[in-house]
Amino acid sequence: MKFSRNSKILRSQFDVAPFAAVLFLIVIFLLLGALMPVPGLHVQLNPPAADDLPGVNGRTVAMAVDSTGRYFIENRLVNERQLKTSLQVAVMGAREPLTLVIHADRAVTYEQLTHLSLLAREKSVGITNVLLATLPRVTDPPAPK
Repeated sequence: MKFSRNSKILRSQFDVAPFAAVLFLIVIFLLLGALMPVPGLHVQLNPPAADDLPGVNGRTVAMAVDSTGRYFIENRLVNERQLKTSLQVAVMGAREPLTLVIHADRAVTYEQLTHLSLLAREKSVGITNVLLATLPRVTDPPAPK
């Protein structure tokens, strides 16, 4: 079979209209996606902002408490019994000791935080380290030289 050497790949002018239509559709989808609400829990972390706090080298389990005292773990609203079960499952699945990080709203009382700490420290759960999430201190950028 012999092919002719003077064949052209594009025999007509390049038409931009279909590409522009697809581009406008993509822009519309991106704009609509930006207007969709972002799932999550709005928590104003408890002050004070702190510097030079020790971090955690090991694995952590995070949970949140909102201003009304509801518990959230793995982006799910749970009651106290479900929270305890979730923490037990996390401890059983871990090879090393876990640290519970509590993201608490500033309206959460000290009593609620103490209750959560004691719940995590129960023998049936087995978490010994409990930390409260804080915001880093906002500092001014260094002055230019």
